[in-house]
Amino acid sequence: MDLQTLLLPFSFGFMQNAFLICIIVSVPMALLSCFLVVKGWALMGDAISHAVLPGVILAYIIGLPLILGAFVAGMTCAVATGYLTENSRIKQDTVMGVVFSGMFAIGIVLYTSIETNAHLNHILFGNLMGVEPSELWTSAILSAGVALGLILKAKDLILYSFDPAQARAAGLPTTALHYGLLAALSLTIVATLSAAGLILAIGLLIAPGAIAFLLVRQFSTMLWVATGLCMASMVAGTYISFWLGSSPAATVVMILTGLFLGAFARRQILTRRASQLVTGQPVDP
Repeated sequence: MDLQTLLLPFSFGFMQNAFLICIIVSVPMALLSCFLVVKGWALMGDAISHAVLPGVILAYIIGLPLILGAFVAGMTCAVATGYLTENSRIKQDTVMGVVFSGMFAIGIVLYTSIETNAHLNHILFGNLMGVEPSELWTSAILSAGVALGLILKAKDLILYSFDPAQARAAGLPTTALHYGLLAALSLTIVATLSAAGLILAIGLLIAPGAIAFLLVRQFSTMLWVATGLCMASMVAGTYISFWLGSSPAATVVMILTGLFLGAFARRQILTRRASQLVTGQPVDP
């Protein structure tokens, strides 16, 4: 291919919007993914991403902004999970599985019971190639707010994520940090709704942080690496999907999955070599 052909995707307005929203949402997604990975909240992200659906449908029926319904539904899922966990013998992961599957089922039932021109596939899997200017602005405002909040409260969130007991002993408002992190998670999912949809948002929220966790040791470096990997993967996946005719969000998740497997293999090799050095065994080439 010549240079003109390679640059062809960048000449279309819908592709320019797609690349732009990838760059916009990749920052809060990557930053938040680092906190979710070290705190072990991957399933919480999955739960909220699925639980958003009934809020979106109800907001459409009532005539409210979809982002408002999505945010309220996400926070309802998080609060309900916390309440049920604290007031029953059931473990949190079990409660989350019941709550998010139940809310997702409610959303499906609501969607099939109303007549609408909205495409369920766009809600579930995103519509990256059809992003509207208004959606760009919404994602930009939400992404900027989440990223700024995470950066300003980074030190407190780091301590809370690694050691909640120590954070409580240090006098930090752990309850506020807990629900602030949940609110950031809900808002990030809302911001990525157009780009990734509900189903694939969890892959974009967890994979960048998991990859960076395997590659680096310092959390501050982890934030930068996750952001760079997420942004590059989203742009590359969107570019590749243009030529393959595949789902952009799914292509991005496939790239991130490949990077995770590569990072995992690298970590395994480094760990084996370190073990061989300690035990005096010959080091593999």
